[in-house]
Amino acid sequence: MERTVVALDIGTTKVCTLIAEVGPPPENLMRIVGVGTVPSRGIRKGVVVNVNEVTAAISESVQRAERTSGYEIASAYVGLAGAHISAMNSRGVVAISRGERGIRPVDVERALESARAIDIPHNREILHIIPRGFCVDGDDGVRDPVGMQAYRLEVEAHIVTGATSSIRNLIKCVQNTGVQIDALVLEPLASGNSILTEIEREMGVVLVDIGSGTTDVAIFIEGSIWHTVVLPTGGEQITNDIAIGLRTPYNTAEEVKIKFGHAQSAAIAPEETVRVNIFGEDGQQKIPRQFLAEIIEARVEEIFEMVLKEIKRSGYDGLLPAGVVLCGGTARIPGIKDLSREVLGLPTRIGEPENLRGLVDTLHSPAFATSIGLLQWGIDHDLPQPVERPARNPVKMPGWLKAFLPG
Repeated sequence: MERTVVALDIGTTKVCTLIAEVGPPPENLMRIVGVGTVPSRGIRKGVVVNVNEVTAAISESVQRAERTSGYEIASAYVGLAGAHISAMNSRGVVAISRGERGIRPVDVERALESARAIDIPHNREILHIIPRGFCVDGDDGVRDPVGMQAYRLEVEAHIVTGATSSIRNLIKCVQNTGVQIDALVLEPLASGNSILTEIEREMGVVLVDIGSGTTDVAIFIEGSIWHTVVLPTGGEQITNDIAIGLRTPYNTAEEVKIKFGHAQSAAIAPEETVRVNIFGEDGQQKIPRQFLAEIIEARVEEIFEMVLKEIKRSGYDGLLPAGVVLCGGTARIPGIKDLSREVLGLPTRIGEPENLRGLVDTLHSPAFATSIGLLQWGIDHDLPQPVERPARNPVKMPGWLKAFLPG
């Protein structure tokens, strides 16, 4: 039975809506049939600062995806980021009343609810409770305890929280467009779904998603997420540095960064120049490209130093043989992989979504790791219901047909 899944990635630079048709399990083959990408407005560092502007950008993105697919979107999986995101680890313990029957899914849910019983400020709410591992009657390292005979079940859970006001503002913007939210998904979790391999997750890897407004860091070990943090800096700060350093308008600085930017000044020949419009000057002026690279290198190096500090703070810095996987729009800057390797001291690769089908001409890029990952999250968490309960489809029937139906 074919079903549809919708992803809505609301970033500081762009808003991207994707619609995918998904084949029956277990293959769950995904084919992207709708794409709507527009410049973002009203978002700063991943947080809504203007509800009307964000609503308008979401509406435009949704309409474009609807036009290319022929569907009308009813609900979507929505990405969430921002410096207000924080995470902690918690442990939950429950007794299994009749151990000889084995652990049931409801017992796992009770253990997770026990882990959820933590004190958080009244202005924050829980977004995700992710099991890192289970302990059954004192035996650690259990991945899936269901069916095991036991009298005591413990779970180590990773709990992600966010500021209630920021979450509610984002929800309001989405719902203002007539789209309901299937789930809010932490963006580094979604990105990990699309670009990390199973081997990397098992061995230990750091996902670094450098977006425009924020840098999302997630550490995966033994197949599960162990640490997450959102840093309040990203590609936008690099563009600001260029605008100030070259005395040029922001839009010009962004264009120069994309066309001529490089994260390692030593790799640029001293004689190379770039023509740039400068405030107070008539026409374009020649700027050494190496100087441009020095500006970029300084900020990118600072971002990686912040990432390194978080890795060390997590205590897992010695458990990451798979190294670093970079994604996000800023990961497209030439030389950034080598600079990451130098600063972090870990092997690094650029992560791009692969094995895509359908309207994917522009999606094979680290900038779309979150968008594709949201689709994959929807596929994994929105499984078809039994026959007697019709599956919920997040995409409505075409409007012309709906008009003839009651209600």
